[in-house]
Amino acid sequence: MEYRINRKTGDKISTLGFGTSYIGGKDEAIAIATLQKAYEGGINFYDLATAHAATFPYFGKALNDVRNNVMYQVHFGANYETGEYGWTTSGDKVKEQISFMLKNLQTDYIDYGFIHCIDEESDWEDYKKGGALDYLMSLKNQGVVKHIGLSSHTPATIMKVLDEADIDMLMFSINPGYDYQQGEYARGSVDERVKVYNRCEKDGIGISVMKPFAGGQLLDSKLSPFGKALTQYQCMQYALDKPGVLTVLAGMSTPEEVENLLEFYNISEKEKDYSIIGTFKPSEAVGKCVYCNHCKPCPMGIDIGTVNKYYDLAKNGDTMAKDHYLGLEKHAEDCIGCNHCNSRCPFEVNQTGRMQEIKGYFGK
Repeated sequence: MEYRINRKTGDKISTLGFGTSYIGGKDEAIAIATLQKAYEGGINFYDLATAHAATFPYFGKALNDVRNNVMYQVHFGANYETGEYGWTTSGDKVKEQISFMLKNLQTDYIDYGFIHCIDEESDWEDYKKGGALDYLMSLKNQGVVKHIGLSSHTPATIMKVLDEADIDMLMFSINPGYDYQQGEYARGSVDERVKVYNRCEKDGIGISVMKPFAGGQLLDSKLSPFGKALTQYQCMQYALDKPGVLTVLAGMSTPEEVENLLEFYNISEKEKDYSIIGTFKPSEAVGKCVYCNHCKPCPMGIDIGTVNKYYDLAKNGDTMAKDHYLGLEKHAEDCIGCNHCNSRCPFEVNQTGRMQEIKGYFGK
């Protein structure tokens, strides 16, 4: 397992997180075995925006003994009074549901309390007016909630909430389909979505990735909006390469699914290579580096994707990006203009020209 640090909280988070969309519909014994298998595999981050109320007691029985070794994302606004997922902005209703969740999770604290599913500006206003935010913050002040999160599918709304609230973690839907305006939650332009990633990286806000496979559509050529299938591993690597991303929340409901996803850490870099997306990129993505590193290897040893990432972050106002860039073994000034990277870039980026631009920007 690999881990990344949330700079705002100091938490060490597994890059593969546990998504609970379907596990609540499983038999209890299977669900408990699945959760324990995930823990044994090093997964320490678990999202609780589940489809079924049964998920909560499964967690309580499976992970109670190791509760202090795992982190839970608990959503203030998810409503399970019918036994199935629902949504509310009522402070009273949220209070009832959090009481239910804590009891069944067998815990008295929440690692990340999430402002849940704020997709429109009106949702944010309703969340504040309905008392849900006040209740969440009251638990934060009491120490029951350690950190504050936000879940949303909409870049413009995310930016508004980040302007108004002190957020430690963002749950955002990231995959090649949504980033390139394909799919139900493909909200925001390429540039708008990149601004979310860059802002989170700049401000130290960790991103937990929901819907990394677009509900499975990207894994099936017949369902994929591109008419081509990607693997789970390609989608995971794609998300993990985005600025700010700490963990990918993949849905798991059997021990076999856990084992399959954990293979991500054993397979070759070639098997994680998602450069195929360059064959179905939208016109507005042409010429923009997505840090996929398909241009490797550079004969001079320049980590071109990372150099580009720190440059973009620095231009976006990240004051730490220059130090990170200068800490690299090789810099843009080491480019010899061989154009090897240009010939391999699936997004038609003039990387040789970019290296000169970056060299001038950082003054090296």
